[in-house]
Amino acid sequence: MSNNLDLEMVLDNKEDVALAKAAQRCIMSSLDHSKAVNIALVEEGVERLDDTPVLRLPPKVLRLFADLLGALAQGKAVTIMPKELDLTTQEAAMFLNVSRPYLIRLLDEGKIPHHKVGTHRRIRFEDVVKHKEARHTVSQEALQELANLAQELGMGY
Repeated sequence: MSNNLDLEMVLDNKEDVALAKAAQRCIMSSLDHSKAVNIALVEEGVERLDDTPVLRLPPKVLRLFADLLGALAQGKAVTIMPKELDLTTQEAAMFLNVSRPYLIRLLDEGKIPHHKVGTHRRIRFEDVVKHKEARHTVSQEALQELANLAQELGMGY
């Protein structure tokens, strides 16, 4: 993506996966949704001193870290990016898994909001995600309708 805050990560070795699992367990055990938590940053093999740097993190941030670590420990790819990110038409098409010409048609039909920077179209990441979620909802409803119809017709589903 075009913003330097974009970060995609996959853990590809057993040691990193084990560390992610241990860190997730540690965060979850200390997580009290009403209080911030202090985390000491200690270099491996170095004794912790009184002046060791400490991060004070709110529970929501700790929950995010725990969820990220859990997904990474399961071998899932994780991408972090700000909601306010503007995507090019190619990036949006790749995210939606559609062709760029099809995406342009959706933009021209007003199905996904966009704006122009000079002559180039830009789409807010948040709008692309909303469109993807709406498309998923419609698909799920259609699938449920087909399943209900199959049951009514006694097709064994």
